[in-house]
Amino acid sequence: MTNTHEIVIEKVKTSKINSINFDQLTFGKTFTDHMLECTWRDGGWQEVQIKPYGPIQVEPSCKVFHYGQAIFEGMKAFKDASGDVFLFRPEDNWLRFNASAKRLAMPEVPEEVFMDGLKKLIQLDEQWVRYGEGLSLYLRPFMIASENGVAAAPATEYKFMIVMSPAFAYYTGDVRVVIASQFSRAADGGVGYAKAAGNYAASFYPNNLALEEGYQQIIWTDAASHQYLEEAGTMNIFVRFGDTLVTAPHNDRILNGVTRRSIIQLAKDHGIKMEERRISVSELVEGAKDGSLKEIFGTGTAAVIVPIKGFKSEEFTCELPVLDQPYAKTLKEALKDIQYNRADDPHGWRMKI
Repeated sequence: MTNTHEIVIEKVKTSKINSINFDQLTFGKTFTDHMLECTWRDGGWQEVQIKPYGPIQVEPSCKVFHYGQAIFEGMKAFKDASGDVFLFRPEDNWLRFNASAKRLAMPEVPEEVFMDGLKKLIQLDEQWVRYGEGLSLYLRPFMIASENGVAAAPATEYKFMIVMSPAFAYYTGDVRVVIASQFSRAADGGVGYAKAAGNYAASFYPNNLALEEGYQQIIWTDAASHQYLEEAGTMNIFVRFGDTLVTAPHNDRILNGVTRRSIIQLAKDHGIKMEERRISVSELVEGAKDGSLKEIFGTGTAAVIVPIKGFKSEEFTCELPVLDQPYAKTLKEALKDIQYNRADDPHGWRMKI
């Protein structure tokens, strides 16, 4: 073991990288050689450990199993043509991680634990970051309540961890969606804005119903009336009416996506008229009928930008037009050019490792 900047590192004896086919990656199934772990107990964070990736030992009474105190983030590292590795807006992920922690009564993670640990972990497994169109290293910081006990109260011990997975495309094939009219992703005053694990567990059953109908995802609507669009599956949603791009405003039901904010800025940079406002289901249907609806797409770290080919509401089914130069393509290319260090970074989003 070696100690570097208060990070204790135990390296694997033999890397498994040569056994990985990077041309046949399934998203989130393959993990790098090492992982990071840091425990919070007695009111403070203990030493940061980087160790070989592998199982962790917890007891059946571990509180995360019983009361769901679990949060996570999704991030990516990119390699450019020169072999340099970059993160994309990592401080935004750290800030959102701590906003999630606060909402779930969990301890906030110091910047030096989150950022320095992440950088050191990437440096150690740098060979897992491959250069190539669409290739990246997906980073999953997460925290769970690790105290043992079944009393219904916040835990007194937590584990902060980071695992990393080489990634290619998240979605493949066409994506069509059902507009939710019964189920809700989040409600006012809840945890919709947090990256809480339970948010995603609650979405699986409605999404299974959509899959049974032949649709790939759900457009979530507001819990109060089911009349306003909020998110597209696990992504933020953008809708183009005419030449105007619209996205739902951030609130305590909608995740304040890092990719979402980046696309809003890039749209403005490209002279695209951009609005943050509520989008009603009726407006979407009327736009489809009168031809003003041009595009719908979702944005997120894993998927980047996913065009939506069609949608179904309670009484209406629509296939979107095929455009020569959709905004989704323009903005995705602009974003990837910054991430892969192929273009200038006027907003200071890249961080070199």
